[in-house]
Amino acid sequence: MVVQQHRSGGGARAVCALAVVGVMAATAGCGGGGGGGDRAMADERGGVGSLDAVHRAAAVLAGTATVTGTGTATVAGAAHGAEAGAGVRGVAGSAEVRTSMETAAGGTRVTIRGRGTYDFRHRTGRLTVVLPKDAAGEDEHRPIIELLAPGALYMMNRGAGVPEDKWVRVDTTTLEDGNLVTGGVTDPMAAAELLLGARQVTYVERTELAGVTVRHYRGVSDIGRAAREVSPESRGALAAAAKGFRTHTVPFDAYIDEQGRLRKVRHRFSFANEGPAVEVVSTTLLYGFGVPVSVRLPDDSDIYTGKIRQR
Repeated sequence: MVVQQHRSGGGARAVCALAVVGVMAATAGCGGGGGGGDRAMADERGGVGSLDAVHRAAAVLAGTATVTGTGTATVAGAAHGAEAGAGVRGVAGSAEVRTSMETAAGGTRVTIRGRGTYDFRHRTGRLTVVLPKDAAGEDEHRPIIELLAPGALYMMNRGAGVPEDKWVRVDTTTLEDGNLVTGGVTDPMAAAELLLGARQVTYVERTELAGVTVRHYRGVSDIGRAAREVSPESRGALAAAAKGFRTHTVPFDAYIDEQGRLRKVRHRFSFANEGPAVEVVSTTLLYGFGVPVSVRLPDDSDIYTGKIRQR
């Protein structure tokens, strides 16, 4: 992990975020296959197509779209999604989250893990991120607390000279990757909204995930297209990511339950940082839907504005 310096205008602006470094070994079979273009491929249910299922995943999580037991989609206005979805299968709104982000270089695999809760309606969450030994240049590192909010990432226990009682705030719209990999965690809503850029989707199989029946879809998403399709709150970060990644296409595997809720998604990013491309595999696991989520953003006086030590 390193602290990066990004430049804006004529002066250097410290961006104290985690940078995932390393090259991920090529993974066979991760690309989408089957029907090209935007053609939806019907799965074994004979109903909603695969492309429609992944495109609707973010709206189901936010409670602005639901899926009944028959697979019929119901779309509600964003302002009253919770009420419209009352009593209808598929409403999420919030969830418990587990994440992992993996890189591999020189025969060494590095995995950053996170765990917490996320509110999809308000796009806020709180996660505890655990770095592997030596990943921060130290034998041990306290777990990093991350608060996720529209357009911002807050971190405590960041290290690199930041006082332990202070938060660091990062404007995610200024990051070259839109915080899809920089923070060591892909924002759960961004992970779901990336599926809006899916161009090729194949239904793989029906399987079980943690005892829940899910349908496995595999495909390729275009970051730029996703940025055009998402809500204004998400557009800035994804638009930045569309410019920062070496390729605009992101292979993914998505696992969606019978209520249309995204249970697991794995993205494979190719990040154009300095030097060789960095291949990163980010996995988000969602469960415990409807859990209460309380996120209080730091006051200005609690945010560190000093110099960040370079590693």
